[in-house]
Amino acid sequence: MSNTAQTLASGRITALLDENSFVEIGAAVTARATDFNMNNTDTPSDGVITGYGVINGSLVYVYSQDASVLGGSMGEMHAKKIVRIYDMAMKMGAPVIGLVDCAGLRLQEASDALNAFGELYLKQTMASGVVPQITAVFGNCGGGMAVASAMSDFTFMESKKAKLFVNSPNALEGNEVSKCDTASAVFQSEESGIIDVVAEEMELIAQIRELVSLLPANNEDDLSYMDCDDDLNRTCADIEASAADPAIALSMISDSGIFFETKAMYAKDMVTGFIRLNGTTVGAVANRTVLYDEEGNKAEEFKAELSARGCDKAAKFVEFCDAFNIPVLTLTNAAGFKASKCTEKKIAKAAAALTYAFANASVPKVNVVTGKAYGSAYVTMNSKGLGADFVYAWPHAEIGMMDAKLAAKIMYAGADAKELKEKAAAYAELQNNVASAAKRGYVDTVIDAQDTRKYVIGAFEMLFTKREDRPNKKHGTV
Repeated sequence: MSNTAQTLASGRITALLDENSFVEIGAAVTARATDFNMNNTDTPSDGVITGYGVINGSLVYVYSQDASVLGGSMGEMHAKKIVRIYDMAMKMGAPVIGLVDCAGLRLQEASDALNAFGELYLKQTMASGVVPQITAVFGNCGGGMAVASAMSDFTFMESKKAKLFVNSPNALEGNEVSKCDTASAVFQSEESGIIDVVAEEMELIAQIRELVSLLPANNEDDLSYMDCDDDLNRTCADIEASAADPAIALSMISDSGIFFETKAMYAKDMVTGFIRLNGTTVGAVANRTVLYDEEGNKAEEFKAELSARGCDKAAKFVEFCDAFNIPVLTLTNAAGFKASKCTEKKIAKAAAALTYAFANASVPKVNVVTGKAYGSAYVTMNSKGLGADFVYAWPHAEIGMMDAKLAAKIMYAGADAKELKEKAAAYAELQNNVASAAKRGYVDTVIDAQDTRKYVIGAFEMLFTKREDRPNKKHGTV
């Protein structure tokens, strides 16, 4: 047990971990710098509490910065304590959770602090894809610490007091915090896409516990499942009506309605998150055309298209799932790519990243086409040609090159309205009909929407022992 006096930093650890499970490491460590009268400054634990404990019985390593000690600033010994936690986490194969409240680098320690910070970055890099890394920002998180937070797999942010920035809002030319608070949770979640969850402190801690319970402990952990009390053959009667908002549809498919959405405020046209199927964690990626609020009313609407932000969001998520052997389920409803001058600057690269992520992932991959699946956007969204192990489609899905009316106009440019209507109907029947895609083997089975849960569970059970041989290389470059 920790003997640390109760502070905000230790209180957060207590709230996060199972009761009486925290064991502190390095409680006696203090700053060793002596310049600028540091030898007369009390620095208990050098401003960071480090140790280990359990969440729902699973081992985790945690560090919590103490803003009451030099503002929680990052000094040499402060960073070295966190580095030691990373070393232990990689040896034991357990997640690292950082609770951040940091004033930045400690100026009195200069190059010593900078070097130690570099060592922390190195450990984060070594741990990436080996153990999950989670950061939660409760106070200030500026400069280099913002980079460390962005290097985590998942980043949480307290909604009112937390500030995350590389450069403070007032340091940006032509800006001040009253105009645009670029350090706020709203900006960082909606515009930069760094933040996965924004909430008040206790809700934030509860959300971290929920996420940890869904994730494997490390990249070799094949025990990240729990008993399933839900009916494996349960039908989802209203799922077709809810398909426009995959957050609802995925909850209906999942065991007991479990769905943990990541980056919910960023690129809302693309939904990413974790569900459980027969007790096993599955990563989900889906296109959204409607966002419903808590009262069930339409809050926002989107076109059935892929945006640059949506592709980036999904690509990073698929890469995480592949690194930790988490199967991937996609619900596809994409008729094309978003067309705007701003999007055009980034869409090719972003779509390439998502295409690469799906094609490169060797985990079990299942796709359910719920609506339109047209052109390159369809190919990008985990299609059979891209390596999906199973592709299902609902009866009214449309799979093809483009909308039938547009195709008819292109192929029969000089035709009158009547002929265009006839040609469009013929094109839809021959090329966009889900049955035609199934005849060519691009769809494995056409399923009733209400049976989606039992089909995807069956597919992932069959794919549990999947193995793929890939070309020998250090890493890709896309």
